[in-house]
Amino acid sequence: MIYLQLFFEFFKTGLFAVGGGMATLPFLYNISDKTGWFTHSQLADMIAISESTPGPVGVNMATYVGYTSGGILGALIATIGLITPSIIIVLIIARFLKAFRNNDYVNDTFYGLRPASTGLIGAAGFTVILLAIFQVNLYKETGRVLDLFNWKGIILAIIIYYLTSVNNKTKKLHPVFYIVASGIIGAVFGFGGA
Repeated sequence: MIYLQLFFEFFKTGLFAVGGGMATLPFLYNISDKTGWFTHSQLADMIAISESTPGPVGVNMATYVGYTSGGILGALIATIGLITPSIIIVLIIARFLKAFRNNDYVNDTFYGLRPASTGLIGAAGFTVILLAIFQVNLYKETGRVLDLFNWKGIILAIIIYYLTSVNNKTKKLHPVFYIVASGIIGAVFGFGGA
């Protein structure tokens, strides 16, 4: 039953997440709330790992969730569930797009998808920022305002912003450098989800 549920949940995600891997995040939050396969903190960790490993973010996350929920077969089924809608849609579009490419309705539809996918990606980014900067659960437990903020995360974000946007000597470094450095800093200074 878990395999059928994995396929169905990730099929829906793949069908409606227009705009790439980051657009799958609202659907992954919904899966987290509905199934309990992973927490929002674990999702933040999955995003970090998926962003720093080769391959599409959505596929990496589907594979990870499938593996943690149903082993190797679960990883395979969740990944197939996520990519199946794209394969079907691309085959259909490729077949008919040539004939209708100059149609104003088709062009308008593609143009209308841009702000929708931008909104999904923006919402996902905002949620990731909230998870990285704020510790709502700790604040609820202690009631102390200072516990609301993840100070290590805020300091790291400021440093990364400075190095990538302000400092002329370091802003041209390859992004892989920052990914590896952030991973090492996270391990050394004990960054981690709940």
